[in-house]
Amino acid sequence: MFRFENQEFLYALFLLPVMLVFFWFSGRKRKKALKRMGEMEVIQGLMPELSFTRPIIKNAFLILAFIFLVFAMANPQIGSKLETVKRKGVEIMIAIDVSNSMLAEDIKPNRLERARRAISQLVKKLHNDKIGLVVFAGDAYIQLPITTDYAAARMFLQSVNTKIVPIQGTAIGKAIELSMGSFTSDQTKNKALIIITDGENHEDDAITMASKAAEEGVIVHTIGMGLPQGGPIPVYNQYGQKDYRKDNTGNVVVTKLNENMLQQVAAAGNGLYVRANNAETGLDMLYDKINEMDKEEFESKVFADYEDRFQPLVLLAIVCLLIEFIILPRKNKILNKINLFKYRI
Repeated sequence: MFRFENQEFLYALFLLPVMLVFFWFSGRKRKKALKRMGEMEVIQGLMPELSFTRPIIKNAFLILAFIFLVFAMANPQIGSKLETVKRKGVEIMIAIDVSNSMLAEDIKPNRLERARRAISQLVKKLHNDKIGLVVFAGDAYIQLPITTDYAAARMFLQSVNTKIVPIQGTAIGKAIELSMGSFTSDQTKNKALIIITDGENHEDDAITMASKAAEEGVIVHTIGMGLPQGGPIPVYNQYGQKDYRKDNTGNVVVTKLNENMLQQVAAAGNGLYVRANNAETGLDMLYDKINEMDKEEFESKVFADYEDRFQPLVLLAIVCLLIEFIILPRKNKILNKINLFKYRI
């Protein structure tokens, strides 16, 4: 298991573009100053020690040293000891709709991105619970099996997009069926399924499947992603220009939330229905409700000890700084006279 102990230091990497622009601007300013003195061929003849590549190499080693130091401060660690621990929690499966209608921007920045951000925030709140992820459109697929590995959950969540499922549609029933099979079979009272969708163009009997899930002890909650007035579905051409999806007659397609159906699914699954808006998605409300469920004890393997691995990064940073210090900004007169290969490179 690999992790960074102090992940906040990684934000310093955002300074890299600033450093690159600064070095580029400094080099350009230096060249302009030399050009004002005369022709570059003449200047190079009068100043044979002048070098344009050495400052670039020095800056490159400075940047490398900075990168190594940032990662060293974040303190990469490797898990060295596994322990089996007992926890009490609930099992949560999240089924997220990845059909094209989830790209509508009535909820900012769009329905799918807002759902992903809400799930990411939910994962940060989990401690002893298990979580799994199912994606669905015209078909359903397990994106993440039920697990206590929250780092893996966040990683898999990043790859969720509308292209991950090749068949378009809204197969909520298939998503419920697949989620039911993903729960731990020996657990009976601590299972919850959260379906995040706009409910448009649903293709199967989701209400019947929700009733079946409830009979097997799975509580089904639904979150409606979309506003009552709906919104168009953006599409982008190869040049990144934005347009909106149109029907066969050339009219812009407006995707609307199927609130009535999602309410029925939640009622059949003994769960709650929450409609998302631009202020909140409703995941926090549902998690509070799920947290009131009876907890069941289960075993999981976790890393108890971690070993620091910042030392090699500090060493590499020091080496880069030493090389940067040794490289002179100008050519060395003495070294230029040494020609080991009898010709100049």
